Amino acid sequence: MEITDEPLVVVDADQISIGLNPKELWAHRELLYFLTWRDVKVRYKQTLLGAMWALLQPLLLMLIFTFVFGRLVGVKSEGVPYPLFAFAGLLPWMFFANAVTNSGNSLVSNSNLIKKVYFPRIIIPTASVAAGLVELGIGFLLLIVLMFYYGVGLHLSLLLLPLLLILLTLLALGVGMWMSALNVKYRDVRYALPFLIQLWLFASPVIYPVPGRWRWLMALNPMTGIVQGFRSAFFGRPFDWSTLGLSAVITLMILVFSTFTFSRVERSFADVI
Repeated sequence: MEITDEPLVVVDADQISIGLNPKELWAHRELLYFLTWRDVKVRYKQTLLGAMWALLQPLLLMLIFTFVFGRLVGVKSEGVPYPLFAFAGLLPWMFFANAVTNSGNSLVSNSNLIKKVYFPRIIIPTASVAAGLVELGIGFLLLIVLMFYYGVGLHLSLLLLPLLLILLTLLALGVGMWMSALNVKYRDVRYALPFLIQLWLFASPVIYPVPGRWRWLMALNPMTGIVQGFRSAFFGRPFDWSTLGLSAVITLMILVFSTFTFSRVERSFADVI
């Protein structure tokens, strides 16, 4: 029997789909489900309060911002009680900030999994973003309770909430996927990301309304239209469709760019991670 040094199995580019392949992603949907729930469980593992932190974090921030900006500074809240105004902005923002941070570090955190077996790498940052939807859903329930407490009723505009949620999720996925790809090669991203997220917070109308003279500039921030859209949906206020449309366009551009960038460097993840 002749012994050769040739490998028994050769895996070439035709056998592995590089980039965003909907059929391949659907085939690995169970892995996405598993990783999502793993992230949800690990997030509050060995904590005394468990999932209660999903309520306490935005609630405590709302109280702090209400005291500082609502009472001391006297920031206007567009005819809505400031605690509701702040909480409605904090919910989408905290989901976005946590999703970008967790997905940005997700590839490095799952380096052992990436080295052992092939699967679409995009599933890892996607699972980190999807895990945050559980906390966001809990926060929405608390917001509705606060609305009844302050005597603010529900409106038909809430029917547009799923569209806003999809737009917010796509933006978080686009930014998080881009950060995760950069973090594999440049570990500085891990340290710079929290600082950039904090700067982005104060550049977004989360704790203050959009000033009229700077509306055109802030509209370039995709979170501006999204945060305003969430407040309009909950409080029945007119939608700023031009700003929201611009946010949707910028979000899609970020998502396309991030997907293209991710697919180009995906092949080398196992080598450099």
